[in-house]
This record gives sequence, C-alpha cells and structure tokens, in this order.
Amino acid sequence: MPGIAFYAPMKPPTDPVPSGDRTMARAVMAALSGAGLGTVRLISELRSRDGRGDSSKQDEIFRTAKVECGRLSEEEPPALWLTYHSYYKAPDLLGPVLSRNWGIPYALVEATRAAKRLTGPYARFAAAAEAACDAADVIFYMTARDREALERDRRPGQKLIRLRPFLNQEALEAAGNHRANDGPIRFLTCAMFRDGDKLESYRALAAALALVRPDGWTLTIIGDGPKRTEVESLFSVFSDRVIFLGALAPEQLADHFANADMLLWPGIGEAFGMVYLEAQAQGCPVLAEDRPGVRDVVRDGGWLATPQDPPAFARAIETLMTDDEARLTAGRRARAQIAADHLLEAARTSLKAGLDPLMGGQGR
Repeated sequence: MPGIAFYAPMKPPTDPVPSGDRTMARAVMAALSGAGLGTVRLISELRSRDGRGDSSKQDEIFRTAKVECGRLSEEEPPALWLTYHSYYKAPDLLGPVLSRNWGIPYALVEATRAAKRLTGPYARFAAAAEAACDAADVIFYMTARDREALERDRRPGQKLIRLRPFLNQEALEAAGNHRANDGPIRFLTCAMFRDGDKLESYRALAAALALVRPDGWTLTIIGDGPKRTEVESLFSVFSDRVIFLGALAPEQLADHFANADMLLWPGIGEAFGMVYLEAQAQGCPVLAEDRPGVRDVVRDGGWLATPQDPPAFARAIETLMTDDEARLTAGRRARAQIAADHLLEAARTSLKAGLDPLMGGQGR
C-alpha cells in the first residue's frame, strides 16, 4: 500500500459523535491528502482511550491492539505511518510496532508527554505514549506547551515541527454580519455538556455573568450532552436572556458565529480549542481565559482574562460590551490571522516539510 497510513487512537475520524478531536483528525487527513505525498488511508478504527484509569479496561485495550497489529501486519506496508493525538489516556499501541516491523518512517501529530503520569492508574498507558514519542522520526506539535516537554525528552535525530491548529477549509467564507450594536450585545457560547473541564468552564462563565450588569446582553448556548440539566440550571438565573439551541450541524454553527458579537468561553482544560478557530474564521472575536494552548490560537482576534478569576472575566465582558470598535477591529484581525496561519494550505506546507524527506521526496 503506497502513501500514508493514518490512525487516530483517541477517536477515529469516522466516529459518529462530534468533537474537537474528530474535527481535527478529519482536518489532518484532508491536509495530508492535498500535500502531494501519495494516498492517505485510515488504517484502523481501534480506539485506545481509557478515560478513568481503569486497569481492566487497559488490559483489554492492550489485548485488542495486539490482535489488530497481527491483522494489519498481513497487509502491504505503507510508505509512512502517521498518528494523530497519542497521549497518556489514548496512546498509539499500533504505529510504533508496525512501523518498526515494516521498516517504515513513523510520524506523530499532536503527541504529548506526561512524565507525571508514569506512576498511578495511567502508568502503563503513559509509558506507551512515551514509547510512541521515542519511536517517532518527526513530531508535529500544535502548542508551545506541548513543545516544552517534547523538546526536553526528544531522542537524538528526532525532528520537531510546528503545525498550528487549523480548520478543514481551503479559504474563508464571506465576512459575517458584524456591526456596531444598536441593541443588546449578542454573546455566544458553544461547547458540549459533559463532566470535567467543559462543565467547569460553564460554571466559570455563569459565575462571571452573575457579576455583569443584567441589561444590554443576550447569550446563545450551542451544545448538548449528558450534563444538560446541570448546565441549564447554571444559567436559569438569567431568565430569558439565555437561549439554548442544542447541538447544531457545522454549517449552522458557522451562521451563528457569523452573527454573534463575541464568543465567551473560558476554555478550562482545552488543548487549544477548535471553537476559537471556528469563531474567529467568521470574524467573531473571542474572550477566553489566559491558558496554555488557548493563547496559541487566541491572539489578535480576542482577549485573554486571568484564569480562575470570574470577576476579571466579568470586568472584561463589561468593558467589551460597550466598545464596538474594539470588537469589530478584533474580528477583522481574527479573520486575517485565520487566513494566514490556520487553514489547509498552511498545514500542508508544514506537513510536507516534515514528511517529504522521510518518504524519499515523493511529494516534490
């Protein structure tokens, strides 16, 4: 099999449940397919994710991965194996083994190291993620935070190449309906309703809005999930100023970003946050918390408030509610930034630079 074998251990791009990880996996496949490096094939749909540190589940995943390695070893080898998003909760248990057996190059996109996880319930998975990083000929990192650990522990001869997070788009659509306000400012929030960091971000946002004057704004919330009741309860105190639209298709999301005045999302625990790219692509400026990863994608197109400080987030909201020019200027800068750094062409350039030499220059 010529070309590139693609694998995403956390969630395959064929998974029916929307998420930022699925979106990014599909975007990486699209960028690879247009980079002149040969065919790109999804080689396996095996999911290796353990979200709870469950040793019995990890045992089963290791067993299943061994069987999958045996099945795939009978296939014709690709020219290169590339894995998207290997980390301590979802390590790549296939690529290092098969790449070594086949004698082909091995590449990683958005791989992370977490030495502190080498003890505790994720110890075996963290060790497998470290082994995958050690095996890679090239690792494409998406955030400055990821680079720090990758640089510290990289093996001799391994290349690290920056690949900015990007949208699965060739070009930007027409600018959205952004204007100086003659009515309530239209805030937008878009994220899944699930436990953990997402729910914590919703809590932080509700706490901040409780400190904002009650007139002059509306908030539309797009999303759904198992914590819907909890999220609705958090915002029930704001009466009819908050509207829940449920989960929407990507094209519907774009329309809402195009018509909102600002995206509000603290971004607790976000690796970088696809929602920030999607909003800025439509000229919708962003207010987030100043967190590693988030600051890699929220630059000229938004503002970063002090983390874990609802009063600081509220003060930023109050200031920006009445500064139409600041928001409109940030929205224009956001679109320019996305067009220059966060679309398919920029991603192809970075991917080709790192992969073409490993594949014998077949993309030249």
